[in-house]
Amino acid sequence: MGLVLVVAEVAAGALLALWLGLRGLARSRSADMPVDKAPAPVDPGTDWTPAIAIGVFALVVVCLAVALLRGRWHWAGGTQVVVAAALGAMVLASVVEGSSRNPPEPAPTWNSPPCRSGGDNSECARSGG
Repeated sequence: MGLVLVVAEVAAGALLALWLGLRGLARSRSADMPVDKAPAPVDPGTDWTPAIAIGVFALVVVCLAVALLRGRWHWAGGTQVVVAAALGAMVLASVVEGSSRNPPEPAPTWNSPPCRSGGDNSECARSGG
């Protein structure tokens, strides 16, 4: 019973991963396409959908594990506990990675030294010397 449930969860997890992957691909493609509407913000923020989806999936597995353990299906419930722990670790890693994302540092600016020829600095900076 535990093996059948794990195989079913792997199939459900593969469908979830496929959906999240296609969703991410569509999201990145829509950011590249020009639209007639107002431009999208430069940084749309952290996408919490994968963490929420995997968290809900882990919660379903935990409920199934509790039901199996209460029904004295110790091996099947134990395998569900292991799967739930792995999914919980994935959620935690996703949340930590998503919340630690910082915006990129701005490019450094370079102040050119004064020209030796006595011209103004903007002209010398454009000429490279």
